[in-house]
Amino acid sequence: MQKEQQDRIIRKLKAEGCRITKQRRILLDIILEEDCSCCKEIYYKAAKLDTGIGSATVYRMIHTLEEIGVMNRKNMFRITDWEKEEKE
Repeated sequence: MQKEQQDRIIRKLKAEGCRITKQRRILLDIILEEDCSCCKEIYYKAAKLDTGIGSATVYRMIHTLEEIGVMNRKNMFRITDWEKEEKE
């Protein structure tokens, strides 16, 4: 399920003109695998995997995911069921 969801999100990002970099894939993996309560938490997990990921990269990715409608940042970062919402 996670791989399918990741593939759908990547297609949506590409459709919006975003390049799919190694760092974006790492961030997306972290967001999909775990419930993260803040950008700093995502950053600390990502920095362990790739020291080149900065906090600004995390914030930009979160903002992009929110802008394209696949993420909701209410109490925790969660991927939304954006495909269902688009059909309505």
